[in-house]
Amino acid sequence: MIRTAIKFMRYDRSKSIGIIVGIVISIFLIGQQLGTLSFITEVMGGLMNNANPQSGQIWVVGKATQNVNVLTHLDSRLVREIRSIKGVENTYPIVVANASITLPDGKSSPIVLIGSDAPVFAGGPNKTKIIKGKRFSLTQTNTVSAEYFDAKALNTELSLGGPLEINGKHATIAVETKNAQAFGGHYMYANLNNARFYADFPSHKVSIIAVKTSQEANTQQVVQRINKTFFSVKAWQIDQLKESTIKKLLSTTNMGVSFGTLVIFAIITGFFIIGLTLYSAVLDRLKDYGTFKAIGATNGYVRKLIFTQAILFALIGFIIALGLLIAFKQGVAQAGLIIALSPQLIILLFIITLFISVGGSLFAIRKINKLEPASVFK
Repeated sequence: MIRTAIKFMRYDRSKSIGIIVGIVISIFLIGQQLGTLSFITEVMGGLMNNANPQSGQIWVVGKATQNVNVLTHLDSRLVREIRSIKGVENTYPIVVANASITLPDGKSSPIVLIGSDAPVFAGGPNKTKIIKGKRFSLTQTNTVSAEYFDAKALNTELSLGGPLEINGKHATIAVETKNAQAFGGHYMYANLNNARFYADFPSHKVSIIAVKTSQEANTQQVVQRINKTFFSVKAWQIDQLKESTIKKLLSTTNMGVSFGTLVIFAIITGFFIIGLTLYSAVLDRLKDYGTFKAIGATNGYVRKLIFTQAILFALIGFIIALGLLIAFKQGVAQAGLIIALSPQLIILLFIITLFISVGGSLFAIRKINKLEPASVFK
């Protein structure tokens, strides 16, 4: 069956190449869009991704906060008060504030300044994302971190020991991070005092309270206890706050709809282009299929023959598209767009490939089912 299918595919190489190219273009575009959307959603939760998970499984924020990128000020006394809740081992204050930097070359840019205290640095930067310098250096006066990809985005140099100004105040870069990126902005990390100093943040206020639970405590129960005790704030498990942030941003920016629409149109376009090309190829070989039926081949055999061709087209197209996606991933990674080709995404792309190719072959199968063997001898 496979040999026969390959012979049919080689018989009309131009249409076979057209089908494979159609599959490659569709799957590459779908993979590109889904991979990019995955990266964007990860960046939306950048505050949680770049924080230090060992500092706490719970974040306490303002009562109305559903998006961690939009925070209100909390009374710093809550940092101590929440420690009295059963199941809480420790709490850590985090300051998140907007500021503006001015670089030596005169360029300026808005930033988000994140401050937390040593040695935990609950707000970040996560030590796995530090490529130069030591996190403990941020305990020094007038020191901040800088992001590797922000230097490219700003078309400037951000190196260790480099000077800059934050809200008109002198600062020095002590740590360089990589992939600690913000959604639509730039993150800079500092200790709590430096963050408050540069952003003119009130000393009696904080933005987030990270809560570390004891080993025997149930995290969800601790969340419920905090929410029952303090009515002006809301406690979230970090993964739930991240999920809420992503949902809120996707709904308000319509980003999910935009990417989803592009993926759906790529699937529909590929389905019909491949289907009609297969249909055209079958029309060109009606006599061959009719001869098969005339010498005793059943409709079932001919259907299997066409399905086999569709599966072979899908396999070839998918392998080429996956190779292009891997090359694309490596290329854009140099610019800070980190696309993860997870096993789940690869499996999904393969299923879509089969749907486009095998589903498109139904046009041809319908034609073959109606073909009378005697008609090819007229």
